[in-house]
Amino acid sequence: MALYLTGFADEAADDLAGQIRATKELGWSNIEARKIDGQNIHDLPEPAFETACRQLEEAGVRINCFGSTIANWGKSVLDPMDVTLGEVRRAIPRMKRLGTKLVRIMSFAVLKGRGPEDQEAEERFRRLREICTMFTDEGLLPVHENCMNYGGMGWTYTLRLIENVPGLKLVFDTGNPVTSADRTQPEPCPKQSAWTFYEHVREHVVYIHIKDATIGPEGKTRFTYPGEGDGDVRPIVRDLLARGYEGGISIEPHLAVVFHDASVTSPADVRYRNYVEYGRRMMKLIDEERAALG
Repeated sequence: MALYLTGFADEAADDLAGQIRATKELGWSNIEARKIDGQNIHDLPEPAFETACRQLEEAGVRINCFGSTIANWGKSVLDPMDVTLGEVRRAIPRMKRLGTKLVRIMSFAVLKGRGPEDQEAEERFRRLREICTMFTDEGLLPVHENCMNYGGMGWTYTLRLIENVPGLKLVFDTGNPVTSADRTQPEPCPKQSAWTFYEHVREHVVYIHIKDATIGPEGKTRFTYPGEGDGDVRPIVRDLLARGYEGGISIEPHLAVVFHDASVTSPADVRYRNYVEYGRRMMKLIDEERAALG
């Protein structure tokens, strides 16, 4: 498999038709499915899911990864697991229906008011082992994202997940470290280094999310085009290319909409244009880094 580009096309449009249009305008043939008409792909009513399947088939566009909400930052490891198991059970047959192998998962929200070593780690490992086994038994590959979750507290926590959860691989997000406290360091924790995080976990990375951002002097996050922030996008892409990476690179611009922040909205045409422009800049950046390597 050669390196390919994809993206969270729900940042281009709410409806699947708009997501497909943006994907094809970029010359791509993959979408990382998250929301369609406001619902995650594993939560769509069955008729809506079947309609989506037909649209994708007619357009010649495939879903390369389910951007699921399984074990994400909206779920506590202290809560019953019913919701999470329901999401897994719904995702599996839909992934098989679409021929999708990858599913993005997380490791439950960080427990507020507790230190990094008081995060119910063993219970997280137990739950993720159950989740991963459900997927791997069906020939599907769960990939953990370093986000607002246990594994996202720092690279050492991600490696603990790898050590304790057989079959788990990683999707590395370049932008998340920029805005995340490095819980491997004493209080007051500095922000993480994307490169340092990536360098320590790259042997387990099979998929990439591209975000980029800076933190202003007032502490406010500003998302940027790839390579213009502090997410070390260029050196990470250069290293991936040098190492012969052959997986997906998925854009998640956050320039016009932010999945976890409903206050960040933009008119439909602005969202669409930003997504396409982000994709074009990402392709240019990859070409430049490839040329630099000779």
